[in-house]
Amino acid sequence: MTSQVSSPAEQADETVVGEQRKEPGAKDVRRLDRVIIRFAGDSGDGMQLTGDRFTSETASFGNDLSTLPNFPAEIRAPAGTLPGVSSFQLHFADHDILTPGDAPNVLVAMNPAALKANIADLPRGAEIIVNTDEFTKRAMQKVGYAASPLEDGSLDGYSLHPVPLTTLTVEALKDFDLSRKEAERSKNMFALGLLSWMYHRPTEGTEKFLRTKFAKKPEIAEANLAAYRAGWNFGETTEDFAVSYEIAPATKAFPVGTYRNISGNLALSYGLVAASRQADLPLFLGSYPITPASDILHELSKHKNFGVRTFQAEDEIAGIGAALGAAFGGSLAVTTTSGPGVALKSETIGLAVSLELPLLVIDIQRGGPSTGLPTKTEQADLLQAMFGRNGEAPVPIVAPRTPADCFDAALEAARIALTYRTPVLLLSDGYLANGSEPWRIPELDELPDLTVQFAQGPNHTLDDGTEVFWPYKRDPQTLARPWAVPGTPGLEHRIGGIEKEDGTGNISYAPANHDFMVRTRQAKIDGIDVPDIEVDDPHEARTLVLGWGSTYGPITAAVRRLRTAGESIAQAHLRHLNPFPRNLGAVLKAYDKVVIPEMNLGQLALLVRAKYLVDAHSYNQVNGMPFKAEQLATALKEAIDG
Repeated sequence: MTSQVSSPAEQADETVVGEQRKEPGAKDVRRLDRVIIRFAGDSGDGMQLTGDRFTSETASFGNDLSTLPNFPAEIRAPAGTLPGVSSFQLHFADHDILTPGDAPNVLVAMNPAALKANIADLPRGAEIIVNTDEFTKRAMQKVGYAASPLEDGSLDGYSLHPVPLTTLTVEALKDFDLSRKEAERSKNMFALGLLSWMYHRPTEGTEKFLRTKFAKKPEIAEANLAAYRAGWNFGETTEDFAVSYEIAPATKAFPVGTYRNISGNLALSYGLVAASRQADLPLFLGSYPITPASDILHELSKHKNFGVRTFQAEDEIAGIGAALGAAFGGSLAVTTTSGPGVALKSETIGLAVSLELPLLVIDIQRGGPSTGLPTKTEQADLLQAMFGRNGEAPVPIVAPRTPADCFDAALEAARIALTYRTPVLLLSDGYLANGSEPWRIPELDELPDLTVQFAQGPNHTLDDGTEVFWPYKRDPQTLARPWAVPGTPGLEHRIGGIEKEDGTGNISYAPANHDFMVRTRQAKIDGIDVPDIEVDDPHEARTLVLGWGSTYGPITAAVRRLRTAGESIAQAHLRHLNPFPRNLGAVLKAYDKVVIPEMNLGQLALLVRAKYLVDAHSYNQVNGMPFKAEQLATALKEAIDG
């Protein structure tokens, strides 16, 4: 993506502006300020790849964008069924946007199941492109269609484009030595070519991608390229598509810089690598694969050249155990998981609290409880992160707000862990992990200095004048204990889960010592230096909406809508959930009403009400999907008027 200039435009997230022009001898071209496209099909139809390629070309063109991949929960649901539908939604615009959009303007439905699963989300007048080859009697009956929706008038309120995608793809590949089944697999590339023509997307990146992806199978690469070009040419020549669309680059949406499209998990991975370099420590990841965190393991395994070591353990407990061992050995140690894995890692997190060693525990939250909804998003692990250990075992908690912000959140979590010698929980979620947006690549001098000083020798003098090393003698500012790398002469010391004596680290069962150590560990967390929360309140509102994590985009889009409509509302968003910013109590008490939208049943609201005695009102959703801007705007308007 090219460099952009200026600051984010204060525009509503969901406005549409269009104008028509026609070049001599060409089809009409309509200019829009934004569009929302959803690709949907069977989980074997390649919808995620199609959406990802369309997104990459959109990023290179310079639009602002936000994506929402939506995977089936089953590894491979029966073909053509509603549980097997996979979709990818992309919202792109010529201005600053914040969400993947509430309702698609365009739906590409590869089969009857995809149509039925998504039709309820479409506004009247939306465009629907359907693969008519898949609308057989058996396929329609499988999802409950008694008659063809393409013929019974049920789609009359939409702009329907029936396209025999499978037939056209097979015809385009007839000169290739492929079976019909092999040729049919390229129909997603035909659809991608058609949509690329409709929205004037660049093609060079996709062509290069296909040649690289199938470098060892050049015949398959050329077949996919042929299908892609056939889709483009079909749009150019068919009478069914009389109009194409242009969405100009978002020239005023970004500060100056070099940008790329990035997902939350990729941004987290890059942030961890950057943190290890800024700390001048090797990065160690001990992890067990779990949706939706596995991509971090996959990505970090590619970066051995940066001193990254990845260990795929046999289970969650072994993963964090190895990571904690690496922390003891002097590495920037990380373990990645989702909610069920945090439950299994809890005892070792408690051990890390006792040992007071830096450790990053990254929880990519998903729907629960238990195995729950592996591919759906939720924010329901906050109380687990806060209290999910035995004894008094406080842990700092950091939460990114957008996919790109995952990079900065990783650096911040590393800063806290290394400075204060503590495990840190980072709470991302499936929406951030799989979603993507433009990210400005930072300059090296913008990254924080995370350099660590290991203990090198004695740090305490006994009454008789003997110099010794005390492993729990604390920095008076941070209360962090020294970090002694094993093998350093003279720094031998005990470790283990049994309570330590203050200073010496020897085993202690003394009640007074235990009380002191518990209070000291809590004081260390309470004393962590975190920035004050910033409040966006241009009109001295009486109502404040407070959020955390991935609700940032939908909340901000809703706030923009309300302000555009003349309403006065303030907004604040938390990155640090333990400890809270020091000014949070004063901020909350400055407003008559506080509304907290969460993708859980009110966990932050519970903490806020308990700590600050503020009558915070919850607005909750736990359906596995992120909030919609219109939904939040309606709820917040009711709060303002109530």
